[in-house]
Amino acid sequence: MRVLYFAWVRQKVGVAEEDVSPPAEVRDVAALVGWLATRTPGHAAAFADPKQLRAAVNQDFATPDHPVAANDEVAFFPPVTGG
Repeated sequence: MRVLYFAWVRQKVGVAEEDVSPPAEVRDVAALVGWLATRTPGHAAAFADPKQLRAAVNQDFATPDHPVAANDEVAFFPPVTGG
């Protein structure tokens, strides 16, 4: 699974992207967030408040209950506002 990080999420994690192999019980975005938060202190900081994050799976916005699979691309970014 390819995971991409944008804006302050990338700054806290320390990388723009990484390939990960989460355990089999990680089946949705929420579980992926929980698992990623255990990887490093930077990941823990980035995922400390999941309500402050948005996700996309294969370039489509995704809710926490959206399924994820081994070949997916999952992106995490802060909420975007426009004017």
